[in-house]
Amino acid sequence: MDNLPVELIPIFAELHAAGESDFARAALLVDAREGLQLEKLPGLLQHLRREHPIILVFIEAHEDALLRRYSETRRPHPLGKDFSVRESLHHERVLIEPIRKLADVVIDTSQFNVHELRHFVNARFKSESSALLLSLVSFGYKFGVPTDADLMFDVRFLPNPHFVAKLRRFTGKDVKVRRYIQSFPQTGEFLKRMLSLLTYLIPHYIEEGKSYLTIAFGCTGGKHRSVMMAEWLKKALEKKGFATRVVHRDISK
Repeated sequence: MDNLPVELIPIFAELHAAGESDFARAALLVDAREGLQLEKLPGLLQHLRREHPIILVFIEAHEDALLRRYSETRRPHPLGKDFSVRESLHHERVLIEPIRKLADVVIDTSQFNVHELRHFVNARFKSESSALLLSLVSFGYKFGVPTDADLMFDVRFLPNPHFVAKLRRFTGKDVKVRRYIQSFPQTGEFLKRMLSLLTYLIPHYIEEGKSYLTIAFGCTGGKHRSVMMAEWLKKALEKKGFATRVVHRDISK
């Protein structure tokens, strides 16, 4: 989370520890934009470390590298309204030096481009589980397509339980509906091919540094076929060690 106000960090830590997140770990970015609020951070960290496992990573670069970056991006320094970039950098170093002294890890990014830094951080802090969170979304085309999907698949070619009177009131989470849809050979073939495709693609997304991937499956109403597909793939992908979550957007409509 980028630039979370310092005073909200304890609340975020409590919510995360209570399981109010889909992520096992979280990273908070705090920088000079916090201004004088940064003075509170050292004491806050010491308090939080009594109850939470925290790693403080301090990212810095040589002055010449920073001056070049500001010149290339043409962005003003957040403290630079009344100062030059060089003067602002000096002011920033004074402001955050107490935090640097508390750091568990200091990373000098002077020689890194953005891609090299991403790979370095992933290698340094990766866990045994997948670094990519997969969101499997079921939806109904008649309610519109999800705008945040990275990959989208239309499963309306599968037999529709909506037209089976005894199945209509159930959803793709129910055993009866799942058995009906999977009783057709095209379903098994599609599931097999889909699992093979995702198993191939996911490691490449991870290698490129992507932290989450949203895969959407659509049927007419978002209640039967797409739901069954998302639920089946969640179990199959978890068996392969991938972190997954399911969102059934239109199941109750």
